[in-house]
Amino acid sequence: MTDLTLYRNIGIFAHVDAGKTTTTERFLKLTGKIHKLGEVHDGAATTDFMEQEQERGITIQSAATTCFWDNHRFNIIDTPGHVDFTIEVYRSLKVLDGGVGVFCASGGVEPQSETNWRYANDSEVARIIYVNKMDRMGADFYRVVDQVEKVLGANALVMTLPIGVEDAFTGVVDLLTRKAWVWDDSGDPTQYTIGDIPEDLAEKTAEWREKMVETALEQDDDLMGKYLDGEEPSIEDLQRCIRKGTIALDFFPTFCGSSFKNKGVQNILNAVVDYLPNPTEVKPQPEVNLEGEETGEFAIVDPDKPLRALAFKIMDDRYGALTFLRIYSGRLEKGMTLLNTFTGKTERIGRIVEMHADSREELDSAQAGDIIAVLGMKNVQTGHTLCDLKQPATLEPMVFPDPVISMAVAPKDKGGSEKMGIALGKMIQEDPSFRVETDQDSGETILKGMGELHLDIKVDILRRTHGVDVEVGKPQVAYRETITQRIEDSYTHKKQSGGSGQFAKIDFTIEPGEPGSGFQFASKVTGGNVPREFWPAVEKGFKNSLDVGVLAGFPCLDFSVTLTDGAFHAVDSSAVAFEIAARAAYRQSIPKAGPQILEPIMKVDVFTPEDHVGDVIGDLNRRRGMIKSQESGVTGVRIKADCPLSEMFGYIGDLRTMTSGRGQFSMEFSHYIACPKNVADEVIKEVQERNAAAKKK
Repeated sequence: MTDLTLYRNIGIFAHVDAGKTTTTERFLKLTGKIHKLGEVHDGAATTDFMEQEQERGITIQSAATTCFWDNHRFNIIDTPGHVDFTIEVYRSLKVLDGGVGVFCASGGVEPQSETNWRYANDSEVARIIYVNKMDRMGADFYRVVDQVEKVLGANALVMTLPIGVEDAFTGVVDLLTRKAWVWDDSGDPTQYTIGDIPEDLAEKTAEWREKMVETALEQDDDLMGKYLDGEEPSIEDLQRCIRKGTIALDFFPTFCGSSFKNKGVQNILNAVVDYLPNPTEVKPQPEVNLEGEETGEFAIVDPDKPLRALAFKIMDDRYGALTFLRIYSGRLEKGMTLLNTFTGKTERIGRIVEMHADSREELDSAQAGDIIAVLGMKNVQTGHTLCDLKQPATLEPMVFPDPVISMAVAPKDKGGSEKMGIALGKMIQEDPSFRVETDQDSGETILKGMGELHLDIKVDILRRTHGVDVEVGKPQVAYRETITQRIEDSYTHKKQSGGSGQFAKIDFTIEPGEPGSGFQFASKVTGGNVPREFWPAVEKGFKNSLDVGVLAGFPCLDFSVTLTDGAFHAVDSSAVAFEIAARAAYRQSIPKAGPQILEPIMKVDVFTPEDHVGDVIGDLNRRRGMIKSQESGVTGVRIKADCPLSEMFGYIGDLRTMTSGRGQFSMEFSHYIACPKNVADEVIKEVQERNAAAKKK
């Protein structure tokens, strides 16, 4: 049986371009998993195996790989940094025990780093921090440490200091052992010497080591007492305290280096072994009931307990659908039959494989703590639990954000429809943040996603991977509707046409809710005018009407309905009659309640060189943006703003023109707010024209 204390399930996450994939490549090289280094900028990185990733030099989907260091087994997931693919980071963090947060030494804490850090906090994942690209112009390790504390509110426990910066970066000082690791210029990561600390860093080393020791010893009162009495703690005692504090999320060991120049990566591998938890040291996953409420039971990481595994990713490749599983407890063997608690159906395990990016090694069995892939699953989707037939249980599922942008696609030739349908079915399984709908009026296929790049990549995958040539409509914004006034109203549904009729009368109040409150229903009926068994039918009638607003057919948000009175007929009333009454009441009353269109507002983070700040701010103002803050850095200025999504299409092109190609930006959904009247009128008009054109067809 494998010793679980030698396992480390880790993820590497960061902002776009901080060097996650390059760092993963260095891990694989140093652990002997690969023999030739592939570079991201050459499109040859091991974990960036999709054509789209190689061309664009970005990671799109998380890749899993396994390697060994110092007798420890690392299951590593390299995640994307681009905001449109945060879903990949979220679901990877959900199944990992530890993480390496990579930050760029010159860029510092960038917007996507904040989002990923927030996800990691939510999932309570222990992390170490790696400040990469110390060889870059404008690199400043101490500034990044300061940002980690101020922007992320994280306690960075500095473990190494840089020797030199930018072109002069040669190695690091290890504060624990008080030794200097210096690499030569050959680019070979194994060519380094461990020696004495350079004299000019002696004072700094003493100052930072004292901070490190004091923070670490807060984990052990006895050792702290001895330290205050002048007794120096041993390296083993310090490591034990640092490990304890890291797993408790009290602080995050912080290292520096340059993955591209092969300097400082061994220290990260050692830190993963020394400080990140093994699967048995992490809080066990809670089990939930069908409503998603915790049952008080936990999936204990133990191969001898009943099997519990979470499907966290589906990937379609040339051999069929691969289902990635994190096994929390029990053992998995070829030929086993398991229960999918979400569908209630059984699944037979065909082949079990250990993944190395897009290549694989066959296994006969796997156990608690493993991250593996299984071939041949029929009805498993992301977030489903697979478990022992005799002892069923469900693990906490994953929650995915709603898409904010959509576009219509149609196959160029008639025969492509079926092919496109099959391809889209596979793509939805792979990516839960990607949705596909058919427009009822026009019959068009609508793709919905998290941003322009997200949909762009999906269309590219349709064309190249699945060979479906499609025509693409212009992106559409996911508007919503809501109401602004409280109204009291009444509706009576009567139908008499021979035989038993239908009768339902409801008196109700509709009022606006707080933003984000969704739809709420309550009943204040007394005296049995509307019998209690019909209340759920009234709620269902209103709830089923929400998807189509009265202004332009967008879903209606944030309002409450209170049933105040009504009437029923002993023979003619039924649940169906009350549901029909509620649907008609919605259509009758919402237009009277001051309906209005809401638009999605994006949190936009723009980086621009100093000389172009005025142009960028002026342009954001023209796009109805609200400037939130400006921060000057070494290499430029970061501007944070809230902007309507409808004004941000094609922004990257305009930004590059304004900043001579040096500007960058990222954005993510923030909230919905009411549209200005002129914009709302334009949206309604556009929808009406589209519907009229669809009818003519």
